[in-house]
Amino acid sequence: MTNIQKPNHPVYASTTSGYYPVIMAVFVSLLVISNIGAVKLISVGPLILDGGAFLFPLVYITGDILSEVYGFKAARKAIFVGFAMATLAAVTFWLVQLSPPGGGWDNQEAYEAILGFVPRIVFASVCGFLVGQLLNSYVLVKIKARTNEGSLWVRLIGSTLVGELADTVVFCTIAFYGVITGGDFLNYVIVGYLYKTLLEVVMLPVTYRVIAHVKANEPTYVAAS
Repeated sequence: MTNIQKPNHPVYASTTSGYYPVIMAVFVSLLVISNIGAVKLISVGPLILDGGAFLFPLVYITGDILSEVYGFKAARKAIFVGFAMATLAAVTFWLVQLSPPGGGWDNQEAYEAILGFVPRIVFASVCGFLVGQLLNSYVLVKIKARTNEGSLWVRLIGSTLVGELADTVVFCTIAFYGVITGGDFLNYVIVGYLYKTLLEVVMLPVTYRVIAHVKANEPTYVAAS
């Protein structure tokens, strides 16, 4: 078996074929689903989380895969598509809320109590998402420019620390400032940041395997390396 030497420069795959469209679709879907789930606050003992905590960390993991394998421009394209689809979802829910309910449909108040809150949540999410994901991708690619193919864990964790911090602060402030106050708000911000960051660290072995699989099966990545 021939050993392939690691390149001495950053390598990225082309987005014109392979897994890129599928990974982008997963990335965008995870974002939209997380935004809807985030309307509910969840108590876990003394901790306060929102429903987006189940899937949103996977958005960052998928973003890491896009940045690592395809580069900043490709990741930025996926981020902008996610931003557009999340905004479209918010506008759609808002228009449905404003539309007169049909005869015999008595759930308008229930709809407004849940999905009626989505526009604010989505606005908060897309703002935090846009800032956090762009920083996450930028930092990862900048670290890769120095480390090339080595030290993957450094760029995954380093980019997560920066991106998740920006995302969490922006999202929590816009979405829930004034809804939850004082110590509860601070608890929500700190716990949310630590939870998302630690989950990505725990998921590093999985992220490593997925990245390795995508790299090995992207012809343009293998050819470039």
